[in-house]
Amino acid sequence: MDIHEYQAKELLAGFGVAIPRGGVAYSPEQAVYRASEIGGARWAVKAQIHSGARGKAGGIKLCANEDEVRQAAKALLGRRLVTHQTGPEGRVVHRLYVEAAVPIEREIYLGLVLDRKTEKIMVVSSAQGGMEIEEIARNSPETILREVVEPAVGMTAFQAREIAFGLGLTPAQVSRAVITLLGAYRAFRDLDATMVEINPLVVTNDGQVLALDCKMTFDDNAMFRRPNVSELRDYAEEDPREAQAAEHGLNYVGLDGDIGCIINGAGLAMATMDMIQHAGGQPANFLDVGGGASPERVAAAFRLVLADGKVGAILVNIFAGINRCDWVAQGVVQAARDLQMKIPLVVRLAGTNVEEGRRIVRESGLPILTAETLSEAAERVVTALKTSRAQSTRAGNGAP
Repeated sequence: MDIHEYQAKELLAGFGVAIPRGGVAYSPEQAVYRASEIGGARWAVKAQIHSGARGKAGGIKLCANEDEVRQAAKALLGRRLVTHQTGPEGRVVHRLYVEAAVPIEREIYLGLVLDRKTEKIMVVSSAQGGMEIEEIARNSPETILREVVEPAVGMTAFQAREIAFGLGLTPAQVSRAVITLLGAYRAFRDLDATMVEINPLVVTNDGQVLALDCKMTFDDNAMFRRPNVSELRDYAEEDPREAQAAEHGLNYVGLDGDIGCIINGAGLAMATMDMIQHAGGQPANFLDVGGGASPERVAAAFRLVLADGKVGAILVNIFAGINRCDWVAQGVVQAARDLQMKIPLVVRLAGTNVEEGRRIVRESGLPILTAETLSEAAERVVTALKTSRAQSTRAGNGAP
């Protein structure tokens, strides 16, 4: 789960991380009010979307008076901002963050991530902030500092000082940086985050150390015990299909292909998508119906996949352990009838009650293609899609 910059700053400020004064705005008038409330002579008006590189896309504007704040807010609100992280479809700006512009002496990169290889929190920092960590790693890998935090001990003040000195900070700045590092770590630990990124962490001309831009992501599976974080979720920033999938207990990720996938188990889903590509096709989604794939859940999965207009064929691949193939087959047949499917459907069942499941599909009277192996299923769905499109092309050209 992602949250907006201003939300991340509010959370981090609660753990002692210093941030510039700022406030959220939903209209140009509110943006001007925020600027007057903050005071000072310069402000930054920032588009709030779930993406980095907003500055490069024109999503951050520096303003020297209230009229410029109003014009910047008018230009940004309702605009579709396209960055390399959003893809060509971009994200529409619905809210802004107005913040006091600070005199920057230098910029630093600071990130805390969950290192799954060591099963520990990894602190990644660099004296060259203000750009993506991938860019830093590519252009100046020698500037990257890494520090592993032992879970049983947590981040110590000694580790934080070592990082701060490694970044070339002065003794006075080190003490402020230590507060920031320890606060960011506590926020990561106590809020079940999977990433905390402060980029840039800036040193101002008067020696302050401030989090100028923040990004936080959280473990979805832990949000039941973090209601204060869960309520920050902005569904307008997410794929509506993913939100709909969550309501039915499904795991869905939209992709760019045209073959819809309905599968149980993340590992099997990954293998199925690989086999589709190996057979010359492109998967349109990752969809895991989970261990309790009832007929109702399978039908919901079909509706979700068919909501993607690019989908030209569907592959159902179920290996039933906890599941039962006859349940899944009932759901497939029910969905195919109710939705009056016009595109090819390939079903591969294996595991518990497989013979009964295959009988239900076979006797349904529907034009459902079946397969016994994963490779056969992938080849059949790719071939069926190509045949279907060829027939549609001939029909469109008036061929008999």
